Amino acid sequence: MEECCSTKPKKEHHHDHEGHDHDHSHDTEGKSTFQMFIPAIISFGLLLIGIALDHYIKPDWFTGWIRLVWYLIAYIPVGLPVLKEAYESITKGDVFSEFFLMGIATVGAFGIGEYPEGVAVMLFYSVGEVFQAMAVTRAKSNIKSLLDQRPDEITILKDGKPQTVKAEKVNIGEIIQLKSGEKLGLDGELLSEKASFNTSALTGESKPDTKIKGEIVLAGMINLNTASQVKVTTAYKDSKLSKILELVQNATAQKAPTELFIRKFAKVYTPIVVFLAIGITLLPYFFVEDYLFRDWLYRALVFLVISCPCALVISIPLGYFGGIGAGSRNGILFKGSNFLDVLANVQNVVMDKTGTMTEGVFKVQEVNFKSEFDKDEILRFVNALESKSSHPVATAMHEYVGEIDHSIPLENVEEIAGHGLKAIINGKELLVGNFKLMDKFNINYDIKPENIVYTLIAVAYDKKFVGYLTIADSIKPDAQVTINKLKSLNVKTTMLSGDKTSVVKYVADQLGIQNAYGDLLPEDKVNKVKEITAKNQTVAFVGDGVNDAPVVALSDVGIAMGGLGSDATIETADVVIQDDMPSKIPMAINIGKQTKKIVWQNIILAFAIKAIVLTLGAGGLATMWEAVFADVGVALLAILNAMRIQRMKF
Repeated sequence: MEECCSTKPKKEHHHDHEGHDHDHSHDTEGKSTFQMFIPAIISFGLLLIGIALDHYIKPDWFTGWIRLVWYLIAYIPVGLPVLKEAYESITKGDVFSEFFLMGIATVGAFGIGEYPEGVAVMLFYSVGEVFQAMAVTRAKSNIKSLLDQRPDEITILKDGKPQTVKAEKVNIGEIIQLKSGEKLGLDGELLSEKASFNTSALTGESKPDTKIKGEIVLAGMINLNTASQVKVTTAYKDSKLSKILELVQNATAQKAPTELFIRKFAKVYTPIVVFLAIGITLLPYFFVEDYLFRDWLYRALVFLVISCPCALVISIPLGYFGGIGAGSRNGILFKGSNFLDVLANVQNVVMDKTGTMTEGVFKVQEVNFKSEFDKDEILRFVNALESKSSHPVATAMHEYVGEIDHSIPLENVEEIAGHGLKAIINGKELLVGNFKLMDKFNINYDIKPENIVYTLIAVAYDKKFVGYLTIADSIKPDAQVTINKLKSLNVKTTMLSGDKTSVVKYVADQLGIQNAYGDLLPEDKVNKVKEITAKNQTVAFVGDGVNDAPVVALSDVGIAMGGLGSDATIETADVVIQDDMPSKIPMAINIGKQTKKIVWQNIILAFAIKAIVLTLGAGGLATMWEAVFADVGVALLAILNAMRIQRMKF
């Protein structure tokens, strides 16, 4: 596991990779599980044969230098890599590493003729290293497969013909052909006359944005209507995908406080252990009558092996990395183990509305027509008329009503800017638009539009008011489950949005969110979060738009919706939810809680067993075999415990 040489402030995402203590998984890249275990298998086989020759078969020839060479050959596959690591650590100025402890303990065991114990210590240590490497590799593959799921191919026009290519190979100035419903992969300039885009990820507004020729369109925008053409203005290396990949690679650089403490503890603790071992070897000479150097050296070596902090140094970072891997497997990217700790204790979740708890896509919510009109017939008329428009309302209508009836005789179709559409059907006038359109054509209506929460589409036919449809951003299917789970975790919920207050309050009431505020600018969101943090309460903010970046940076842990989220928010956030499902918010908190629980189980397990065996070792009651269990056995148990989190269902 990498160790960052300096502790960075929580929100600083620039990582210093110089001066790592060591990387336990440095030799495992590209190797199969069997290949990783080959040195341990060879060593284990030779050790078993050696023990059998020593204690059961007992041939006359298995003595002296033959016995020494046999155990040396058993030692080399597992011991040489560790001795090499110890040497490299010493040359970098880190003398008292766990490799150094293992090295002097096992070389010392050979020095006093305890060959099997020397091999066993190194064998079990190397097995522990392989288990850790496997766990790290698994976590990394979870993250890699998560990123591979993101689209990285786009369609460009070459000599007027569409061609699908890798996004990273597209040059600035090339033309992208964007189909209806397709997400733009790179920033560019719109070449088509007009196109409507779902921009909720970038702006935080649920209302789609119509762009005209020459305007800039950004990666992450979704083309809503007809096919469009976009000229690329930004290279792929500056895109969201590249930034997320870089953030994943740096995810382990930000350490949790527990992990940082253990690292610091090991740096102080290890040299103390070495000097105590020297004391155990030499000091009894002055106080014990029948002093035997070999006996006291053996006790000191036992003490060294027991005292080695590798159970903590390995299993704690592995516990956190397992948490990061478990998150990745579930579509949640943690940018550092410190954020797992913060989420484990979070008291407030403050969330944006559009794109976070709602879909960010217009849908027909309700049709309220007067009974004297044939509802189905009027809807078919409206659907046919809306099909002549590029407005996103047309898409919502088409989704709601279904196929367009092309047999409807539409005449004199006219789009009235800022109002809506007008046409003649069967000699009668059809009006579809807002209530300003009704006023313009002197249509009398008996409702108060300002009292209705959603966007209204008014309909008049044959100079009579038919009624209205409500068009709105629909609540995500798992939004209710999200709020219920957060409540069960005793986490308070607050919704902040730039949308109008009536819409925000309505959504909050539907979901049971405790506090809701609308009509907010980005600075207003910042102030609301500051009010909560002023009460010494931890805050996680969940958002998906550029306007959420300031408040994401201010909160204790910022969570970005990454499927459609903007580059700025994803870069500022500490946790990225890849598939935009709000139910991943309580899941992320639960992963944090389980990770912290496993880490503390490992700390208590390691200290408790080491304390017992150290006491026995100091009294000469523990042999090297007990020492092996106290060190490597505990490390293996801790590693297996840490790996549990990657198998948990959240």
